[in-house]
Amino acid sequence: MSTPTQPPSRTTSTSATPSTAASASVTAVHAVPEEDHGVDHFGHPHDDRHDRGLEFDVATLLGRRGMLGLLGALGAGAALAACGTPAGSSATPSSTASSSSTSSSSSSTASATAGATPQAEVPDETGGPYPGDGSNGPNVLDDLGIVRSDITSSFGTSTTTAEGIPLTINLTVTDAGNGYAAMEGAAVYLWHCNRDGQYSMYSQGVEDENYLRGVQATNASGTATYTSIFPAAYDGRWPHIHFEVYSSVDDATSSGQIVKTSQIALPEAACTEVYATTGYEASVANLARTSLTQDMVFGNDGGIYQLATVTGNTTDGYVANLTIGV
Repeated sequence: MSTPTQPPSRTTSTSATPSTAASASVTAVHAVPEEDHGVDHFGHPHDDRHDRGLEFDVATLLGRRGMLGLLGALGAGAALAACGTPAGSSATPSSTASSSSTSSSSSSTASATAGATPQAEVPDETGGPYPGDGSNGPNVLDDLGIVRSDITSSFGTSTTTAEGIPLTINLTVTDAGNGYAAMEGAAVYLWHCNRDGQYSMYSQGVEDENYLRGVQATNASGTATYTSIFPAAYDGRWPHIHFEVYSSVDDATSSGQIVKTSQIALPEAACTEVYATTGYEASVANLARTSLTQDMVFGNDGGIYQLATVTGNTTDGYVANLTIGV
């Protein structure tokens, strides 16, 4: 695989406004002078710490996890209160993951049911080694056909369809710097692995496929909707879906600036149901070997701002809903 190269124009900007009492407490403990970098394309204070390579990204991620660890030292009750967890609910991320999945005998639909207003901006996460955005090898974003809602099949030279339990994904994007107002007209590039844990364009045997990748504009409610399949659990990672947010479809398809790179976590209950079906056999053991709190990405916070609410069943398919702040 080629060495990751980041085009100068493909950068990530993040808003730096703290939105919870917890973040304010951490700032008070470890205050760092802020530099003035102007404003971003949303008119918010611009954090210019981007495009500095893997070493800087890892250091930034560890810094965020370290602060979450400090919150843990202050006590689980305080941390959960800061995250908006209802009183009396379980304090374990694994039980939260289970409760975020609801089985239903009715047919799943593509209706976008927005989740609760986010309590904080969704964390920045790695795009992983298989982004397909030109930062590590192939770039699907400038290919004709990438702007689509149904991402189950490849387009262009192949029409192969990825097999698996149907999954509709509704990702609602809000502006963390503007009271979490819905962001209409933004764009989301979303991708994930197939039923066997392989990523199209990269993994052996599917290098010539581009399924399970697509770009969608957000509607008036800030929602981008995808028709896909339930991804596998591969060794070492909790089941997840990658995404990048852009200010527009034009930016997404022309190496424009990335507003946010993060991941969606899938709840344990839905994963357990899906992985009991034919074709997902390897995922059973892989899921058993990890947890949200052990995962290298979702880590200490258990994915509290990234855990989707999933409804449905293995016969009719599932619907995953998540509302994020960027």
